[in-house]
Amino acid sequence: MKDYIEERAVEIAYYIIEHKATVRQTAKAFGVSKSTIHKDCTDRLGQINPSLAKEVRGILDINKKERHIRGGMATKEKYLHLGK
Repeated sequence: MKDYIEERAVEIAYYIIEHKATVRQTAKAFGVSKSTIHKDCTDRLGQINPSLAKEVRGILDINKKERHIRGGMATKEKYLHLGK
């Protein structure tokens, strides 16, 4: 694996931990795709730093469990603004 990819994976991990960010938010902040973020966090980070990967996995799992709630809130906001 190339050095810059390893560095990016670690930076992404620290960003997710610090900001409790979703994959989408992280992808936007780093200017890469959601697929790249996911690959860095699940596959590459596990090889580089397994304990960091486990911590990030925990945050991503929480985000996954809560995403249906976020989607519902976004839809509610959308229709509240359309009604005005």
